[in-house]
Amino acid sequence: MTLGEADTINRQRRQLSDAAIAHATRGEWEEAVEANRQFLEFGPDTDGFNRLGKALAELGRHEEALEAYEQALERDATNRIAERNVDRLRVLLASGDGKARTKAGKTNGRPEKATAAHFIEEMGKTGHARLVNLAPARRLAGLSPGDAIELVADGQQLVARSGDLEVGLVEPRVGTRLLKLMETGNRYEAAITVLEKVEARIIIREVFAHPANFGKVSFPGSTAARAGDVRPYMKGSPLRYDDEEESEELDEDSEEVEELDTSLPEYSAEPELEEELLEET
Repeated sequence: MTLGEADTINRQRRQLSDAAIAHATRGEWEEAVEANRQFLEFGPDTDGFNRLGKALAELGRHEEALEAYEQALERDATNRIAERNVDRLRVLLASGDGKARTKAGKTNGRPEKATAAHFIEEMGKTGHARLVNLAPARRLAGLSPGDAIELVADGQQLVARSGDLEVGLVEPRVGTRLLKLMETGNRYEAAITVLEKVEARIIIREVFAHPANFGKVSFPGSTAARAGDVRPYMKGSPLRYDDEEESEELDEDSEEVEELDTSLPEYSAEPELEEELLEET
């Protein structure tokens, strides 16, 4: 192969990769599948298989998605995106729920995706929280980072729901404060940023502040995002971390956080953030 031919192939690969990402950010999953398949015709590629798996999963083609993610793992056994999705899809298929759910809160058989606005950080108006008392993994297997979450007051607890599925409870240090503000008229929206076997985190955004709560901040500085939080594909463009150095500092402060997936996470991003965006959009 001549140098010119190699340059041509690399250019075509970049164009197909860019096209696949563009289709995914617009929710054009059939087109994303085709672009990724064409990209992979030039040769196996971990990122390409991850993107293909994501697009197939969004279409409810879970067996094909699992195969794509498994091929990504064959090329890179330490790839967390592929590993996490292989685990999730195996649980989903084993539970007999291989077809996407179509209950309340779902669109086109898939959980509703959050908009890009959910993930724009704004001092005092956005915060991150863990979910506790999570639903069983088999019930959560159909969800992924970027899915919209409804916050519902239930007595002294703030429940995170996706359609008719109770995902978990917002950790008390955040939930208690928001419940008081919601009682006096504030409104909030949320989306999943991290979803693993034993951990789930969400980003919460204040969308309406009632005059009765004038001067009251919804999110004191203690609810900042972790380096492992994710900002996946959603409606609109994928977001990245605004400050790469800040992301590194957060990672040093929290050893239990292994990574960062798709989530809104990802503002001026590290390579791993980029991977996550391509995956769990």
